[in-house]
Amino acid sequence: MTSPLNQLAERIHDIQTALEAEMEEQRRVFRYRLTQGRVVFEAEVAARHRAARERLASFLARTRLLVVLISPVIYALIVPFALLDLCVTLYQAICFPVYGIPKVRRRDHIVIDRQHLAYLNGLQKLNCMYCGYGNGLISFVREVAARTEAYWCPIKHAKRVVEPHSHYVHFVDFGDERAFQQRVEEQRKALRDGTEPK
Repeated sequence: MTSPLNQLAERIHDIQTALEAEMEEQRRVFRYRLTQGRVVFEAEVAARHRAARERLASFLARTRLLVVLISPVIYALIVPFALLDLCVTLYQAICFPVYGIPKVRRRDHIVIDRQHLAYLNGLQKLNCMYCGYGNGLISFVREVAARTEAYWCPIKHAKRVVEPHSHYVHFVDFGDERAFQQRVEEQRKALRDGTEPK
C-alpha cells in the first residue's frame, strides 16, 4: 500500500510533468524551437524582438543611480560562485564514484540562454547570463548536496523544512530508529540505481 507521503510525491511529479507540457506549448505560442540546444525564433518574431529592444543609453538613463552604484557588489559574487562551482564539481568527481552515486549533470541545472532574446540590450543580456549562472549553480549545488544527504543521512528533520529537495520525501521519519536501520541500505541502493526507495 502506498503511503500518503508517496501519494503526494506522485502528485507533485504529475504536476511537474504537466508544467513541462505547458512550457512546451508556450514554445509553440511564442514561435520558437530548440535546435541542437539553441533557440531559434521564426523570422517574423525575431524581427519584432529586434524592433522592441531598448537602447542601452535609454535603459541606463532611467536606471536609479543607487542601482548603478551597488552593481559591483552584485557582480563581485562571481568570485565565490566560481570557487563554489569548482569545489562542488571536484567534490562530486572525487567522492560520488566511491559512493556509487550518479553524478549531477551541470548542464541540467546551469542554463544560459536568455542572451538569444533580441529584445534585450547588451547589459540586460549580461545580467540574464549572470542570473542564469548564479541560480543554475545554486540548483546544481543543491542537487549534489541532496544526493549526499540521501546517501549519508536520509532522515527527515524534526522541524519543518521549507521547500525540501526531491529526495527528502523518501527519507525515514525523525525518531524512527528501526526504519532507519532497516532502510538506509535500501535508500543508498535506490540512489545508486536512480530509482525511488519503496
